[in-house]
Amino acid sequence: MKALHEAIQTLGKGIGNDIVKVDMFLNHRLETKLLFDMGSEIGAYFAEDKPDLILTVEASGIALAITAAHALGDIPVVFAKKGKTVVQTGTVAQAKVYSFTHKTENMIRVEKKYLPEGSRVLIVDDFLADGQAVNGMMELCRQTNCTPVGVAIGVEKGFQPGGKYLRNAGVKLLSLAIVDKIEDGVITLRNDG
Repeated sequence: MKALHEAIQTLGKGIGNDIVKVDMFLNHRLETKLLFDMGSEIGAYFAEDKPDLILTVEASGIALAITAAHALGDIPVVFAKKGKTVVQTGTVAQAKVYSFTHKTENMIRVEKKYLPEGSRVLIVDDFLADGQAVNGMMELCRQTNCTPVGVAIGVEKGFQPGGKYLRNAGVKLLSLAIVDKIEDGVITLRNDG
């Protein structure tokens, strides 16, 4: 996606050899036009799969999930919470997820009533590294007897195993931008991302 590639190249920063910092436009400060354009791309790609709802993880995946849901006819968005709250009173689906960015393990949770059995679920997240968050959300779908129809990602780190794993498993995956490498702070993007 050209606009996303341009934003990564002009506003993104490579840190070390494995961190893509895009907080200037994607997950701290939000550039709404770009996010709605990204959501439109996701909506067009997954329209034929007819998802009933979108599943993401709090917090940085929510904005992209909402724009994709809007493009898909304003379907609901459910976000898995990373911590237990006193207001979660129903039966809960949960899965352990390790965060590459934060270097912590979280238990993500969704009340089962928010993922009705038989729902067709599109998983959306801002980043894909080793695939832990996506695998956790797929586990939530399994526990609620929902069908994941695909995965949409803002930025995939192509040098980490998550995307390859999902593609090899036959998952329909759309990554709007794929980072092939980071070297001396320079981010190299895949042209077909």
